[in-house]
Amino acid sequence: MMDLTSKYLGLNLKNPIVIGSCSLTSNVSEIKKLEKHGAGAVVLKSIFEEEILMDAENQLQEAKENSFIYDKYSETLDYIDIHVKEANLNAYIQLIKGAKKEVLIPVIASINCVSSAEWTSFAKRIEEAGADALELNISLNPTDMEIRDFETTIKEIIQKVLKTVNIPVAVKINNSFTHMARTILDLSETGIAGLVLFNRAYTPDIDINTMEAVQGRSFSSPENFVESMRWIALLSDQVNCSMAASSGIHTSEAIIKQILAGADVVQLVSVLYEKGAEQINILLNELEKWMTEKGFSSLKQFKGKASSKNVGNPAVFERIQFMKHYAGIN
Repeated sequence: MMDLTSKYLGLNLKNPIVIGSCSLTSNVSEIKKLEKHGAGAVVLKSIFEEEILMDAENQLQEAKENSFIYDKYSETLDYIDIHVKEANLNAYIQLIKGAKKEVLIPVIASINCVSSAEWTSFAKRIEEAGADALELNISLNPTDMEIRDFETTIKEIIQKVLKTVNIPVAVKINNSFTHMARTILDLSETGIAGLVLFNRAYTPDIDINTMEAVQGRSFSSPENFVESMRWIALLSDQVNCSMAASSGIHTSEAIIKQILAGADVVQLVSVLYEKGAEQINILLNELEKWMTEKGFSSLKQFKGKASSKNVGNPAVFERIQFMKHYAGIN
């Protein structure tokens, strides 16, 4: 019998497939279905820092514009500020509690954040609700024209959250850092339990008929997995935390490659929207078939086998410029 168990964030998973944060993990019935079809863990749909704060701000603004409410009830603004935030958070807390009652797999909460503002106090409530871990989806905008030290901001967020909770914390980052290797290594030393590579950025497009900007492809493409595979292969032997591969994981081949690179788990989202939750079992069966063909009985036997430390030519992962690849071709 194949041993597909994996350890991620200090948690014991029955297999390396984690369902990433998405609408599929936003209600208990869907989470139960994902577990039934073989998911090793789920990351709940993110609660957004800016969404919570914006909801409160919009209602505050509406109250200010309504002179009757604002003049007659001096406590209205305080009520809105507190209770709108509470409503958002309470719904999320109930999702965590409901999921923990109904499934046996680890339930990882998720906060999409851009700052180390007041939302960090929410993390304790999430822990108290029973979440097995917390994923911080840190969405710093690389198109921001102001001079900002993104790495410092991320570290500030991490420090505040780690002071607040005792459950494992993972950090999901984008791939826009100038010194990616150094950033990943530095973040792995902050006390976090894991790193998720990478955030999937919003993709715009242009409609050439209307000549207007429109939303691009909603789902990841199968070739997207190469970016995270490269950095995991380069650094999985050096980081001081778990590593999860995200974006573009559509096939068992991509899962196998990520584990060979050194990933502890992979996160699936897009392929489940396109093919359904049943795809989880299909991918697991294909993984087991490959392991049988190669003579492996557990993931541990081939995890990291193709990391830069173990391959004969680490320059394959380190090479940056496309033309260097063809430098020797006449």
